[in-house]
Amino acid sequence: MTATAPSGGTSESQPGGDGGTPAEPTGPSEDSGGSPSAGPARLPRQQSAAGAGSEPREGLWSIVADTLGLTPGSSPRRRVVTLLVMVSIALVAVFRDALVDYGMTEWNVTRQNDSNKEYDASQQPFTVSVQPEQGEPREWAMVLDRVLTADEVRKMTSPRDSSATFSYLKSLGGHPLAYAPLLEHAPKRYTREQMSTGRLELSDTFKMIVLSTRSSPVVIDNWKVTDVTCRKSTAQTVVAFPPQGGVAYQGIRLHLPPRADEPVLTDDTEGQGEPYFGTRYIEVGGGQPSGGIRAEVIAPPGQSCQWGIKVHYNDSYVKEGRWVQLEDRKGRPLRIRTESAPENPRQSWVSGAVPWTPCHEKPEEPMCDLL
Repeated sequence: MTATAPSGGTSESQPGGDGGTPAEPTGPSEDSGGSPSAGPARLPRQQSAAGAGSEPREGLWSIVADTLGLTPGSSPRRRVVTLLVMVSIALVAVFRDALVDYGMTEWNVTRQNDSNKEYDASQQPFTVSVQPEQGEPREWAMVLDRVLTADEVRKMTSPRDSSATFSYLKSLGGHPLAYAPLLEHAPKRYTREQMSTGRLELSDTFKMIVLSTRSSPVVIDNWKVTDVTCRKSTAQTVVAFPPQGGVAYQGIRLHLPPRADEPVLTDDTEGQGEPYFGTRYIEVGGGQPSGGIRAEVIAPPGQSCQWGIKVHYNDSYVKEGRWVQLEDRKGRPLRIRTESAPENPRQSWVSGAVPWTPCHEKPEEPMCDLL
């Protein structure tokens, strides 16, 4: 076979026909210019490159291990654990301020909540105001502590609508009462009691407004009438517009002294005549700043009474409940005045289905027996 030497290099002897070995080269040959051949001169550079490529490269784990201070030959598990520890320490260092701020925020929120609860618990659970009903009842009677003059009688009887008469009598200092409607859907025992006197009952009506600034709910679930004191009515005049048939108002009703199960529900719905606080309650606080109820209170005929109220309430701070006596703005026990029509007034007038009738002069006239 034949080999070709690079250009400008030495020629290698070819095996002879006699099978002898080729002759050893004696040295570098020179070309016609006398310069050394370029072929043998490339060999040291090729060996150097080969030597550089054969050196072992430093691995990633070696670099990490050296950085973490691990001894050579450490197990992969130890290396991984060490790396995770170092990463955790780095993360803590990076997020330390955020973690501290978060912990302080949680602590501050908890402290603020506890402070708010303490403040909330220190506030009065509720306050109560009692206000006479301002509107005109459908059927009413007005009582006055004096007799009317002839001029006042003329002014009273001249208007043709009851609202004008009602407003005029109030301007004279009259105290309005309302005819208590028959609770048709109440239990029979209650209606029998209501009709046992043989005359229509008159109620002194007021609205009880309950206010609370508490952030947690307060529930009034019962009440008691306390300290009832009555005396003979001093009213001398009664002016009445008796009922022509009407329905009950929404609210409660009770007598003085209260009858069994009173106060009772007066709404014209299921449960009428049943104990009000048996199924209902008044809730305030917790985003509901106010609540209220309309109360019809019936004093004994011919009596003027004063009385107080004790209520039972529950809240987040007194879960077992508590009875409290209602007080007025001066911190004294609240006293509610309840009037009735006098039994023997000096003047009594009736109107409505009949013209104005002076019942003190003509007691036999129709509707005078409704006073």
